[in-house]
Amino acid sequence: MTPTLSDRDQIIERLAELAAALDRRDWDAIGAMFVPSAAGYGRTGRDEIVATVRAHLGGCGPSQHLLGNHRVEIRGDEARSLTYARVHHRGEGPAEGLAYECFGEYEDRWTRTPHGWHITSRTFTISHDLGDFAVLRPG
Repeated sequence: MTPTLSDRDQIIERLAELAAALDRRDWDAIGAMFVPSAAGYGRTGRDEIVATVRAHLGGCGPSQHLLGNHRVEIRGDEARSLTYARVHHRGEGPAEGLAYECFGEYEDRWTRTPHGWHITSRTFTISHDLGDFAVLRPG
């Protein structure tokens, strides 16, 4: 028997899927997490969001998005999640040997669709960071 996931667990699982997609540079999977009209990373629209993420991670070496301290509020078919993140990035190419690590919190707004929970808006507030931001660059 397959266990059923609560709405909260489904959202946390989607957050983990997005973190893994970011680390794999799976641009299609990243886009699929958002509704077409989503706002995030200072942009509006799924394609603009993916382009912005790609401009930061496309030329970066390996990264690891670690998530925790999930707080999820569900109100019918809408939800809000707050999630701590620690993200490590290694340099590549001209930034080889450098690293950049940021610590902060994602705030995501969600809507339930026929295909599961999708993000309608995303912000990442960095509380502090270490290293060289130049590690983040387009590919």
